[in-house]
Amino acid sequence: MGQIKVENIRVYAYHGCLKEETNIGSDYLVDVEVKANLKKPAKSDSLVDTVDYVHINHIVVEEMKTPSKLLEHVGQRIINRIFSEINIVKKAKVAVSKLNPPIGGDVEKVTVVLQEKRRS
Repeated sequence: MGQIKVENIRVYAYHGCLKEETNIGSDYLVDVEVKANLKKPAKSDSLVDTVDYVHINHIVVEEMKTPSKLLEHVGQRIINRIFSEINIVKKAKVAVSKLNPPIGGDVEKVTVVLQEKRRS
């Protein structure tokens, strides 16, 4: 088993429970970590045998375009797409961070982390 990480994917998106958040938008960072058997691609040196991190980035960018009230919801959509579209992924971990959240304090970011195993 090996892992592939795609970290600090920066996206401007429109998530939140407040009307202002969905109108004005905010900066987000998304980290994705997937686990898969990487023995075949380590031997073959072929992109078709591994997890294409360009594909992961594409999934994140697309899912972040759809507004959600909760970061948990967008994080789960990202995990669902990874399992649906990248067959060799056995485990996925997604962290979605909202930078400078409007919570009435000096807070750099809030982060929601979801982790799941592929169901057989």
